Amino acid sequence: MDIAAVREYLLGLQDTLCGQIEAVDGSTTFRTDSWERPEGGGGRTRVIAGGKVMEKGGVAFSDVRGTKLPPSATQHRPELAGRPWRAMGVSVVQHPVNPHCPTSHMNVRFFSTEGPDPVWWFGGGFDLTPFYGYEEDAVAWHRAAREATGAHYPRMKTWCDEYFRLKHRQEARGIGGVFFDDFSEGGFEEAFALTRRVGSAYGPALCDILRRRKDAPYGAREVEWQEIRRGRYVEFNLVWDRGTLFGLQSGGRTESILMSMPARARWAYGHQPEAGTPEAALLAFLQPRDWL
Repeated sequence: MDIAAVREYLLGLQDTLCGQIEAVDGSTTFRTDSWERPEGGGGRTRVIAGGKVMEKGGVAFSDVRGTKLPPSATQHRPELAGRPWRAMGVSVVQHPVNPHCPTSHMNVRFFSTEGPDPVWWFGGGFDLTPFYGYEEDAVAWHRAAREATGAHYPRMKTWCDEYFRLKHRQEARGIGGVFFDDFSEGGFEEAFALTRRVGSAYGPALCDILRRRKDAPYGAREVEWQEIRRGRYVEFNLVWDRGTLFGLQSGGRTESILMSMPARARWAYGHQPEAGTPEAALLAFLQPRDWL
């Protein structure tokens, strides 16, 4: 098990993703914020804001250690309670300016515990949260997901559809992608290879969509809808997301954990889009389906 190789890949992935997004935006660059964690380890958070294409986005690398796993990590693996641990990963959320450009998320991570019987696994995936439904974008996104995960795609797509769901509203957060966790199938090298394919597929797939939609015309109506749907995104991250809960419960760096929040969001009581509008059509568009 080559943990150093995982760290090297993740640091390189962060550099690559920042370069890809800066190239699409063309007007600004990422700010880098390095930090250390008192209990062990640290990270490098990079944030872009105020761009022509990207209103706010983050690409964060972390490699942290602890002496006792928090409840969010042992909920599904109670036998690991009390063990020292190490977690590293790259987490990405991008909130574009144009409402016709989707919000997107990607995370790849490696987790290990210490002790007489060490346990390790990989996790991650990427998903897309459009504000207006474009079938061309959804098909291209899922094609990239299938190419990255191969035979695992059907299972990981379903996992993604089920995970990124606002259960309290019975709504999908977006059109999915792929998601996996506690993954060690085929041994370390095979699991690491799949994780690399997922991490490296995200940037090109996202940038392709951004180039296609970034210049689409929009007005106040579209911005209002974007903000309402961003509110849903915030709800998921604060209520259901395991990564957010793990970070907060393990004493993680709050600024890095909450970099996923958009700069603007809105909650409108009882809001329902007008029938027959593109906004109303989105709710049907988000229903899980076989995009390929």
